[in-house]
Amino acid sequence: QLQLVESGGGLVQPGGSLRLSCVYSSDIKYDYKIGWFRQAPGKEREGVSCISHSGVTTNYADSVKGRFTISRDNAENTVYLQMNSLKPEDTAVYYCAALDTGYKCYDGGLILEDEYFSWGQGTQVTVSS
Repeated sequence: QLQLVESGGGLVQPGGSLRLSCVYSSDIKYDYKIGWFRQAPGKEREGVSCISHSGVTTNYADSVKGRFTISRDNAENTVYLQMNSLKPEDTAVYYCAALDTGYKCYDGGLILEDEYFSWGQGTQVTVSS
């Protein structure tokens, strides 16, 4: 079973930056994509970004394109989400999740949310002055 643990959230002023980390661990070595999602109070969960197992292919929701960057270091079992130019509307609990490489994580301009088989517990990001 794959376990994921997010960290790096916190309180930041508008225009500031944060880097989230998603550390994954498993007794079984296999390939998978990683997605980042967020959920604000009273709102539906939203796909933010996803990355292929190799790290070569990355995708972003329109709301974060140009401001967020996803990357991964498989040697360190970590996926990062660098968030710059943060806005109050970025405030949410951020989750990472694992997806089998056989499934799409992005289609038609959307970060897909189906078929993820393991989720982290989330980390709070608050953007406020």
